[in-house]
Amino acid sequence: MTKPLVAVFSGAGISTDSGIPDYRGPNGLWRREPEAEKLVTYEYYMTDPEIRRRSWRMRRENRASAVEPNAAHRAVAELERSGVPVRVITQNVDGLHQLAGMPARKVLELHGSARSVVCTECGARGPMEEALARLDAGEEDPACLACGGIQKSATVMFGQQLDPVVLGEALAISKACTVFVAVGSSLQVQPAAGLVGVAADNGAHLVIVNAEPTPYDERAHEVVREPIGTALPRLLPGLVRQFGG
Repeated sequence: MTKPLVAVFSGAGISTDSGIPDYRGPNGLWRREPEAEKLVTYEYYMTDPEIRRRSWRMRRENRASAVEPNAAHRAVAELERSGVPVRVITQNVDGLHQLAGMPARKVLELHGSARSVVCTECGARGPMEEALARLDAGEEDPACLACGGIQKSATVMFGQQLDPVVLGEALAISKACTVFVAVGSSLQVQPAAGLVGVAADNGAHLVIVNAEPTPYDERAHEVVREPIGTALPRLLPGLVRQFGG
């Protein structure tokens, strides 16, 4: 029997058990600190040196390297290791799917990665930890070592477009998958959230795992409200058995 292609679309909610706050939930960062959104808005970041300094301080205080995968990330990686074709499409920038054991080539990071930095002038890339080490040494706004340009995290900030290549690959997976599991996402940010509708339109079995209602709940075959860390380890093996794994 042919094994199903399982697409896991993950949002901030999958990482809250790892200590990373979500953004749009009832207690999300943007609701608690609306001004914080400026720190990840491209126009503010590029034109206001104080915003840049605050943004770097935020990344220094919330180092991605300090967090670990949780049971939900591990459940996805374990499913892939069992031989089931799994692809992860994530809105997250924390790299926790890869740390849990998912091969990097099977993870599409729609919004980039907070574990790297990129120069806005020459495009040079490097590890985030190297940039943060310069903050530890006293720099407030570490410039690109190659050209002196403004550096930023290798994430897609508000006001920037998604990488069309990554988005195209995510679209192809959404069209081809047998099962599409949307987990920990408010499904409000387009065009990423639209992948859910693409999967449903192409016949995928749609499961939504999220604490709060989403705009796509009515299209889902199953909506799960229980905590993600307990829901995914239970849910994923059952779906594979149901659809031919």
